[in-house]
Amino acid sequence: MNKFNYPQANEPEKVGSYDGHACSGGGFFYDEVLEYRVWCHPEGGAPDKFNGDDYFYAFNSFEEALDLSKITKGAEEPLVLVKQLEWVNEPEPGVYIHEKTERITEWLPAWLEDGPRKEGDVESLVAKSKK
Repeated sequence: MNKFNYPQANEPEKVGSYDGHACSGGGFFYDEVLEYRVWCHPEGGAPDKFNGDDYFYAFNSFEEALDLSKITKGAEEPLVLVKQLEWVNEPEPGVYIHEKTERITEWLPAWLEDGPRKEGDVESLVAKSKK
């Protein structure tokens, strides 16, 4: 963990190798932190490296990503790319469905604060929604 209490990437050697297209948010639980990302937007002042297209830098730690986001014009606050092996689908507010498929999604780093999914977490949340 670091001073922000966010874990580093599980496999640092893979940071930067993940597809830029990922689901966004959701699922309530995570299994692995893959990388931290800082998205850059040329229309917001970031250097135009890809003919006006947005791009990201990938990091092993939140702190590294935060440092870059603070000094780069047109950069967003860091996001975290996580892997979910079991997660909660919420097709409508308060309706929870237990999913057991692997997916990769971008999250807000603050969502990591409860730690990775533990055995029974998903089942417990789904059961509470049925009461």
